[in-house]
Amino acid sequence: MPEMTFTVRWPDGTVAECYSPSLVMHDHLEAGARYPLHLFVAKSSAALDIASARVRAKYGFECTSAMQQKSEIVAAASAFPPMSIVEVVAMHPPLEA
Repeated sequence: MPEMTFTVRWPDGTVAECYSPSLVMHDHLEAGARYPLHLFVAKSSAALDIASARVRAKYGFECTSAMQQKSEIVAAASAFPPMSIVEVVAMHPPLEA
């Protein structure tokens, strides 16, 4: 199962590297896009839930790394006002054309 990382710039300018055990993030987020905080949390959480379910389907157990990443995103987001903007700086590997 291919893994990926996505780089996020939080509203205060800090940058974080995030992990997904699946390329499904490309179905929910776009590199270079800016999202209202609540939408970023919803989209990234949904994608990480799907990624974890894919791991469970293949290996018989949930991906704890995906669930940890989801928790970290939710916790980080709680520090900002709801209408703040989050930017997805990069996604690696990038989506093939």
